[in-house]
Amino acid sequence: MARELARWKSNATYEDLLTLPDHVVGEIVDGDLFVSPRPSPRHALASSSLGSELVGPFQRGRGGPGGWWILDEPELHLARDILVPDLAGWRRERMPRLPETTWFEAAPDWICEVLSPSTAVLDRTRKLAIYARERVGWVWLVDPEQRILEALRLEAGSWLVDGNFGDNDRARIAPFGDIELEVGALWEPEPPLSP
Repeated sequence: MARELARWKSNATYEDLLTLPDHVVGEIVDGDLFVSPRPSPRHALASSSLGSELVGPFQRGRGGPGGWWILDEPELHLARDILVPDLAGWRRERMPRLPETTWFEAAPDWICEVLSPSTAVLDRTRKLAIYARERVGWVWLVDPEQRILEALRLEAGSWLVDGNFGDNDRARIAPFGDIELEVGALWEPEPPLSP
């Protein structure tokens, strides 16, 4: 069965999100409710691997500067939009404590969207526009199918490409340039070639 994104309803409300089954992810983008299946194993591996690389040095201060909150799939309430990026990070100087609600109203400083064939267009278009409107400083687009990490930086309201990184790259990527990231560690290893 194909894993597809579906526009479920226009003029959606938070109550519409609450009625969705647990096995899907719902987001409200420009008033439209989009529903997608839970992430595939490759998608989940890329997100989990990246989160584990960043939490130690940036959230816990182990081998890095600390000073961040790094969270999986936070629910963001940004004006009338409700988005669920795969990962997001807030500098603690901007958000010293986590909110008491189950969602976040403060826009993150950094977001990572792990692309899937069904969500890539929405992630790269309408969601990026919202992140720019909310002044998110950096967005990483991770494509587990193409095995590429694309880093974007917001400048004067527009997204600039800071770099594209593939399997063999070890890179220091803003805003987490204090560590060297082994990009190939985000994916399932390639099977060995048969002799």
